[in-house]
Amino acid sequence: MYAERASRLPGAVVWSRLLTGPAPDGGAAPAPAHPQAAGSVRDAVLPDGCMDLLWTEGRLLVAGPDTRPHVPDGAPGGWAGVRFHPGTAPAYLGVPADELRDRRVELTDLWPAAEVRRLAARIDAAADPVSALEEVALLRAAGAEPPDPLLGEVVAALDAGRPVAETADRLGLGARQLHRRSLAAFGYGPKTLARVLRLQRALALARDGVPFAETALRAGFADQAHLARDVRELAGATLGELVGRR
Repeated sequence: MYAERASRLPGAVVWSRLLTGPAPDGGAAPAPAHPQAAGSVRDAVLPDGCMDLLWTEGRLLVAGPDTRPHVPDGAPGGWAGVRFHPGTAPAYLGVPADELRDRRVELTDLWPAAEVRRLAARIDAAADPVSALEEVALLRAAGAEPPDPLLGEVVAALDAGRPVAETADRLGLGARQLHRRSLAAFGYGPKTLARVLRLQRALALARDGVPFAETALRAGFADQAHLARDVRELAGATLGELVGRR
């Protein structure tokens, strides 16, 4: 069973899933929400611009930003995660996003092993591991420099369908500056981020029953054929297959 709620960490989402089959090793939102667990192509985790802090009994991991569908695997069990808003996780986790692109790594690879073991043991012993994991994220965020607000402006502009060049100009950045800052914050350049956000807009529209041709235009694609190509490249499936996952 999958559940999610807004986190006390601004922009983040806290989620949990009790598994009876293969468990995940992290990632971003699959359809219809963001369950990090399944183990089949049908339940592949799709790119959404986010990064996750993950917990399963005895382990803490980080899921980096995806540029392709990720098929979870692993052993049965319960999982919890904090899904960070695009561009915010590197400030909290202390690692550039592009170092984790398309990867799932043990938190011990990023933080001191003794600290990670202590945190994992505390979450394991908690009556509510989901809230305990959220507390870890909140404490980490409290001790870190806040994410650059300019990054939020980049996400908002690209998610509104603004062109990358126009976004850079509006924010007073050169193309190379925007690309460099995007790599560290999002894991890839602004053009890829724009494609990922456009994919998520299209999925939301299509799942709400909007016809695919209208979905293409409203999400910012040139036409339905453009939508179909992008969905196949980023999600590894057709839009019809993704909508049918419900």
